[in-house]
Amino acid sequence: MVSGLPRVGVGTDVHPFGPGRPLYLAGLFWPGEEGLTGHSDGDVAAHAACDALMSAAGLGDLGTNFGTAEARWAEAPGTALLQATAALVTGAGYAIGNVAIQVIGERPRLSPRRQEAEKVLSEALGGVPVSLSGTTTDGLGLTGRREGIAAVATALVIRQD
Repeated sequence: MVSGLPRVGVGTDVHPFGPGRPLYLAGLFWPGEEGLTGHSDGDVAAHAACDALMSAAGLGDLGTNFGTAEARWAEAPGTALLQATAALVTGAGYAIGNVAIQVIGERPRLSPRRQEAEKVLSEALGGVPVSLSGTTTDGLGLTGRREGIAAVATALVIRQD
């Protein structure tokens, strides 16, 4: 392995809406929006970022490291999972360069809270730059039918010697 070369990882997460659940997305609470199901808070943006970071560092995925069998992660905030993931990645000898996340869904609209979300997600990762974008699927697929929300993330890590 060549030391110091960057490594890139990709992560994806999808959760269906669940009646009576609050919506946590991109590290934020979204009042008045239907929430997502999941073992933790269902924050697809944070979960995709975790998977991207673990992929980049060769550490498996969210289920491997924070599985549903572990009660301590039940209802856990996505930001707590990001903090724990950052500790795993840095503990494995990597520095995190940045994370980019794209949320795919019809609602909520991310643009009014984009900067707030990027700040919260960045803080969860110890100040690492995080960029957030959103898109719809023009009515196609599960997100277009408003059955849930998806997210895709990429992460860059660099081996530290």
